[in-house]
Amino acid sequence: MSNGSSSGRPRQPNRRNAKGSLDGLRSLGQQMDQPKRSRRVPNEEGLAALGTSRRSRPSAKASKTPRPRRRRRIVFALSLVLIVLLGFVGGSYLYARYRFNQIQKFNVASEAARVSGQPFNVLVIGSDSRSGLTGQVAAQAGSAATTPGQRSDVDMIVHVDPSTKKITILSIPRDTMITAPPTLAAQVGKFNRINTAYGSGPELLVQTIEDNFGIPINHVVQVNFSGFIGATDALGGVWLDFPYPAKDAYSGLNITTPGCQLVSGEQALATARSRHYYYFANGQWNYDGTSDFGRIQRQDAFLKALVNSAKSKYNPLTINAFLGAIPQGVQIDSKFSLNELIGLAVDFHSLDPNSIVTETLPTTSVGYVSPWGDVLFADQPAAQQMLVATFGTQLTTPATPPPNTSLETPQPPTITPTTQPPTSAASSGNATPSATTPQVAAPPSFDPVPCAAK
Repeated sequence: MSNGSSSGRPRQPNRRNAKGSLDGLRSLGQQMDQPKRSRRVPNEEGLAALGTSRRSRPSAKASKTPRPRRRRRIVFALSLVLIVLLGFVGGSYLYARYRFNQIQKFNVASEAARVSGQPFNVLVIGSDSRSGLTGQVAAQAGSAATTPGQRSDVDMIVHVDPSTKKITILSIPRDTMITAPPTLAAQVGKFNRINTAYGSGPELLVQTIEDNFGIPINHVVQVNFSGFIGATDALGGVWLDFPYPAKDAYSGLNITTPGCQLVSGEQALATARSRHYYYFANGQWNYDGTSDFGRIQRQDAFLKALVNSAKSKYNPLTINAFLGAIPQGVQIDSKFSLNELIGLAVDFHSLDPNSIVTETLPTTSVGYVSPWGDVLFADQPAAQQMLVATFGTQLTTPATPPPNTSLETPQPPTITPTTQPPTSAASSGNATPSATTPQVAAPPSFDPVPCAAK
């Protein structure tokens, strides 16, 4: 790898500045310690019963190897850690510039211009590209030869408000139906899944999101499997507390003992990918029948564990290894400047990962729809309520709204912004629907949670 200097190695930051920056990271990590949450949530027994029912009645569809459909809420952690470490490591702007220049960049012409001081949106793409995978990981997930190309499994829009220091992450499921812009329609037809927009790169995906949902995209970050594994291993893994032994034959997850333990890159990836999650309790293997919803909970736990791990590292060699691993599988748009990243690091240096609001676009399903199969449709007015509550006046009128279950493309309903709970259906009459502050549910007690390093 090129070191970017004429002397053969980059200029290292002086020890005094490095110590001051590392002390800042130590203080930041201490602020993020949280009391351990309850192990019990409502309807846990129902989840276990649902899993038992699913196992006792296997269907032909369930017997097939499922398509790799992986939500990428986790990749925001890599972006967040990158922002923090680039801003503070070593106390040297020149060193940060050296590392920043190693990250691959790409152009996105349809990005909206960012207004200084105003909220902005970063599209984080979790690419399922197998490029760079070898050995056991390639055997489990598939190699670039057996699974060529790339798709976006879930597209996350990270809404950052510098004035309130608030971050909200909205995920759009990969099977959500969209109306394709003209260039994309020539490739995949008028209607298709949103993940088809990423086949030729981020440009059409950005345009599709803006045209369908009216969400302006200001920056783009994309991460693949190898980048995820490399960055996690460079930090020495993450600490997760598994209440029970756990396994998933499809993702490769295999946790043989319960308790707080160090999880490496490969097993961390398997945890985040798991949607066929089993846990051993009461003398038997129990199935988490919530599938994608359970996977989101486990990805949230990993995100917090990754940020905690990064912010607890004081060894410059470890931090340098992490920054060195980032270019292997992380790319950003060419308009995302180093100064912006450092500015974000300063603004959000005390961010509590538990304060990050995570949402998923409300969708509905009508079962098999020819010729696309089992797909999802934006559920109105709930979808527009969430968009208005998250993005407010940033939203624009969609140029090509997504189809409803009848494959019609009406404009979304008019929503009144508010932070108050919605009026009940019995008393609302014909009142205009209102946007509301989302409520975050507690994860089930059988899922892993972040824990303190031993």
